[in-house]
Parts: sequence; C-alpha cells; structure tokens
Amino acid sequence: MERNFRPNFTYQDFAPHFTAEFFDPEQWAEVFQASGARYVVLTSKHHEGFTNWPSAVSWNWNSMDVGPKRDLVGDLAKAIRSKATDIHFGLYHSLFEWFNPLYLMDKKNNFSTNYFVQTKTMPELYELVSQYQPEVIWSDGDWEAHDWYWNSTVFLAWLFNSSPVKDTVVVNDRWGIGINCKHGSYYTCSDRYNPGNLLVNVGPTHDGRIPPIMEERLRQLGGWLDINGAAVYSTKPWTHQNDSLTHGVWYTSSSDGDRVYAMVLEWPMDNLLHLGSIYTNSTHTNITMLGYTHPLQFSQEEGSAAHVTFPPMSKVSNQEAWVLEMVGVS
Repeated sequence: MERNFRPNFTYQDFAPHFTAEFFDPEQWAEVFQASGARYVVLTSKHHEGFTNWPSAVSWNWNSMDVGPKRDLVGDLAKAIRSKATDIHFGLYHSLFEWFNPLYLMDKKNNFSTNYFVQTKTMPELYELVSQYQPEVIWSDGDWEAHDWYWNSTVFLAWLFNSSPVKDTVVVNDRWGIGINCKHGSYYTCSDRYNPGNLLVNVGPTHDGRIPPIMEERLRQLGGWLDINGAAVYSTKPWTHQNDSLTHGVWYTSSSDGDRVYAMVLEWPMDNLLHLGSIYTNSTHTNITMLGYTHPLQFSQEEGSAAHVTFPPMSKVSNQEAWVLEMVGVS
C-alpha cells in the first residue's frame, strides 16, 4: 500500500472502489462447474471486517451499504445452487478483525473479556448459517486466542446438533490456538493422495470479474479432470504414496481397491516409464492411459522395476500430467 497509494490510505478508503458492477454470479457458477470443482468457498468476511452480505452487526461496513450495494454472498449462493447443482456452497469467515476496537480491547485484556465475540463474531456466524445454510464453513483468524475466547465449542455444538445444516455441514480446524491440524471434519494438512482436498484461490477484480487468466486456468483444470478425474474423485491412498524409483509419480486407488492410478508429472524422455513400487502379472495385469484408447505395453522381470511404454505424446488427449490406470497390480 505504501508503494501504490497515497499516504494514510486505509482499508476504509478501498471500500467505495469495490463496486462489483460486473459481478455475474451465474457466470461464476458456470466457470466453477467447468473447472471440475466439487465445492466453492466464498470469503464472507476477511480480517478487515468488511462483510460481503448485509450483516446486522456490521453497520455501514458491508457490501449492501458500501461499494457493490448488493448481497454478494446471497447472490452467489443462489447461483451455485441453481446453476451448478452438484457443487457444495461454503463460506470462509474470519473470526477476528484487525481494526475492531472491541477486539483490540479484548486483546489488551489478555482475552479475559470477549466483548468482540459476543457482539460481532458469534452473531455473524449465526447469521451466515441461518440465512445462507453453507455446507462448508472455513474458519480463520483464530491464532491469537484460545477456543474458549471464541466461544467455538458452543457454536459448533449448535452447528452440528441444532442448526439448519446440522446433517450436511463440514468445518475446518481453525477455531482457536492449538487446534490447527488436529481437529476438523475435513482432511487436514494433506493433498488428495494423503488423502485431502485442494482449495484453489481465485482473486476477482474490484468490479466483480474473474480475471481471464484465472478463468482460463480453471477451465484447463476442468478439462484435465474430465479426462483424469477417476484418479482424483472418490479415491483413497494406495499402498505407496509415490513411486520409489521414478520422481514425480503419485499413486491413488479407486474406492473399491480394484484400480490403481499413477499420476505422472513428467513425460519420460525415452517414452519408457520405470515404476519401482508396483508388481505386475503378465496374465492379469492391464495398464491403460486415461485419454488414450489402447492398452499400454509393459514388462517386468522378477525382482526388478516394471517398465511401461508410453504412446506418442501427439496421440494423447492432454499435455499437463498423465494418468495410468492399472488393474491387477500390487
């Protein structure tokens, strides 16, 4: 900010420039659907405290009173649910706010008081759940205080037992000091092959558009998943996470365990991939490449690596990373 804006420019000065006049939630929903995403997590409020919905406890510091003059959370929730019915709608929410005087007072009191939580954080969370019924709540901004300050256990008990989303909601693990990577009803601190989930950040412009380069990448990701999604969706870890011989080969398994997938990040220079973590059977093993119609040739001598012959790259549907589907391997 010091390099690009006048002296004493504040977050409050940004708000009128956040107009979102070109925000098209239906178009966003279509892009997210095309990307292959299974859930969308919109930032409802970040650390500066500006709410992207007309919160009753954020007077004159929300998207209805300042800037866009619309309910961004509600508009996207409606579009996601009507245009992309297989995508789950979620919300990111920051527990704390950098500049809120009530939070700063609680912090000065070593969090022996929780005026901010009672008058701001908790009312916001109850609003979001009651009004928009998110299936994911991605909490953040918890790291300066313990869960008892944030009233996390009380809120989560209501969320999972009495709220309108009690049977569908998923939360992360940022609800107080010491909780991160230890709790949460999503796979923490790992990628799909561990297993886990990948949340891709998309930064829209001030006028509400997804930048073309980001839209292009999202659609490319969806194109790759159209071909190779079997190695990602509804899979589980295999015996080996990555190959013991060749760098850049990662394994997953189908949920029933019948198929093993090898995601290859680098095309082998001689079109011959050497795999040290699988054992093949000349009678029962079948190896194919997703996006290529013919079975792949392979060989393996007892006690040595398996050697898989790749087809010409020009005959393969995608050029980013390649997936082998293997049946009858151990």
